[in-house]
Amino acid sequence: MTQAVIETGGKQYRISEGDAIEIEKLASDYKEGDTVVFDKVLLKDDGATTTLGTPYIEDASVEATFGEAGKGDKVTVIRYKAKSRYFKKRGHRQPYNTVTISRIK
Repeated sequence: MTQAVIETGGKQYRISEGDAIEIEKLASDYKEGDTVVFDKVLLKDDGATTTLGTPYIEDASVEATFGEAGKGDKVTVIRYKAKSRYFKKRGHRQPYNTVTISRIK
């Protein structure tokens, strides 16, 4: 089973073929079923040999199928200072994309 470590959205993900992962929102507009290519591969392991990049492996890429785009659960941020009538409440929902890994090259 081939495994790899890729970087996208400022985070690193350990993946193998067939995995479905939630990643940070991608900049481009993809539709469901489109192919996404990740070229920032940090590590690749095919069971017999392990290849490390410095920082990335040249000519290595990972193909994935775009799934859905959504938003995570709401996170509430509150700022409060006692005895000064200062109270701020804000909510935030982080956008994400779901991709399914189809091939590691």
